[in-house]
Amino acid sequence: MMRMVLVDAGPLYALSDPSDQYHQRAREQLNRLKAERRLVAAAYPAVAEAYSLVLRRLGTAYAHFWLQELLEGAILLNPEPGDYQEAVLRIMKYPDQAITLFDAVTAVLSEKLDQPVWTYDHHFDLMHVVRWN
Repeated sequence: MMRMVLVDAGPLYALSDPSDQYHQRAREQLNRLKAERRLVAAAYPAVAEAYSLVLRRLGTAYAHFWLQELLEGAILLNPEPGDYQEAVLRIMKYPDQAITLFDAVTAVLSEKLDQPVWTYDHHFDLMHVVRWN
């Protein structure tokens, strides 16, 4: 199987915003991914989440540029209906946690594809997802 990492919305956003607390870390990690020749993949729900953040915080023009860059540099994955159903079940296992459907879908795809997730979100640890770092 190809060497790939699934990216969560956190690093996607951090890469775009120099004022984000994780910006420098995300840039260093992206350089490491390139050096390791790993492909970066993002589930469409994570793309939608990150795009919404970029649009709201950095403006329309930058958001359009960001989206084009992402389309050229990442593999985009379209979850299947069963992936969403599995994600909902995963969320329900943690009724006291604010796990988003975005994150749960990425967790399901990580398990399904046997690939780690590049994230800064502690909920992935809670869901026992293998992280890339």
